[in-house]
Amino acid sequence: MNINFMKLHPEAKAPYRATKSSAGADLFACVGDAHLGVPVNPAERKLIPTGIAIEIPAGFGGFVFPRSSLATKNGISLANCVGVIDADYRGEVKVALINHSNEPYTVQNGDRIAQLVILPVESAEFTEKSTLSDTERGDGGFGSTGRGAPAGVTAQATDS
Repeated sequence: MNINFMKLHPEAKAPYRATKSSAGADLFACVGDAHLGVPVNPAERKLIPTGIAIEIPAGFGGFVFPRSSLATKNGISLANCVGVIDADYRGEVKVALINHSNEPYTVQNGDRIAQLVILPVESAEFTEKSTLSDTERGDGGFGSTGRGAPAGVTAQATDS
């Protein structure tokens, strides 16, 4: 699949897949003055521009995920957990970062700040009903499925 993109700033970098099998393409910060960067203090959120706009085909969405190395080494993640870019959006891709560490972090121009994954999206229609179908779980919420099999329950072998 080919995804068209446009540089909105001369210093912007193209999304880049590090290996042929990489699920995501790195997104890079485009913060202008490379000498100053953008500070993100502990517990602070900042919207970081990438300097690009993308053209996602209908039936797909762009999903922006955190970079595990940035989160693990520096406590920097996405403020919204996963960013969603709709197929009809043509504005600049920006990444909402949050600093979960106790130390300030500075985003420099050209830093890899997130990864973009293109996934198919099913267009759902929503129909209001007075009742919904029954399931084994029902309306059991957070933690209602417990951990592992209940006491006395063992796995059963099946013929395949």
